[in-house]
Amino acid sequence: MSANYLPYEPQQMLLLPEALQEWLPEGHLAHFISDTVDSLELSAFHARYDKGGPRNQPFHPAMMVKVLIYGYATGVFSSRKIARKLHEDVAFRVLAAGNFPASRTIRDFRALHLKELSELFGQVVRLAREMGLVKLGTIAVDGTKVKANASRHKAMSYGHMLKAEAELKAQIDALLNQARAADDAEKNEPELDIPAEIARRQDRLDAIAAARARLEARQREADLARGRSDDDDQKPRGPDGKPKGGRYKRPFGVPEDRTQDNFTDPDSRIM
Repeated sequence: MSANYLPYEPQQMLLLPEALQEWLPEGHLAHFISDTVDSLELSAFHARYDKGGPRNQPFHPAMMVKVLIYGYATGVFSSRKIARKLHEDVAFRVLAAGNFPASRTIRDFRALHLKELSELFGQVVRLAREMGLVKLGTIAVDGTKVKANASRHKAMSYGHMLKAEAELKAQIDALLNQARAADDAEKNEPELDIPAEIARRQDRLDAIAAARARLEARQREADLARGRSDDDDQKPRGPDGKPKGGRYKRPFGVPEDRTQDNFTDPDSRIM
């Protein structure tokens, strides 16, 4: 008797699509960043596009800011890695809400809005501190190293606040510099178009499967011409159908490993 598993139907369509926010648990960091950015003033970002930005129809600044802040807060600095996360990571997909900006778009947005992004990033971290959070992803929200006892962070002197503000700004600047350095390191590497790459690999898999089928069909024809059959169990047989002794080196219809096929011209043979 087979095990009684819970239902698993990856191809099943949802009758009522879930809200994107429901893909993540309620207390997830992505929710905090999304709600916080929505509560902040983004007019400085919008102003650049109101004056005629670099693109006719840019991605919404709120979405871009959320994705970047979440990426940097969780240790994802490279624009290419962020672009890949938008396809592979649930939290990034929730924040992007079905948008998939390319790595170059992400990199250009950061460079264009670097000052505004730094200030907004600081506001998000300060709000996290006001709410009593000790960390925002991997970021210590008071700008200093987090101690084992977090209770001492519930109260802070004015002098420490000034010091923490300076350390916090330095920490955010360091994160943005790390993101720029990550992009600079990848500048000369070919950019991976993820959907195109997936399609390209699938095309290649299809081509390999077709080539393999052609090789096996040719081998079956050749084996039949030599008097073999698909049920010979790799044992040569005489005219009377009885085994003659010995064994064929390979199963019926299976080509030798060195047999080749031309993907672009299936009818050709490599001599």
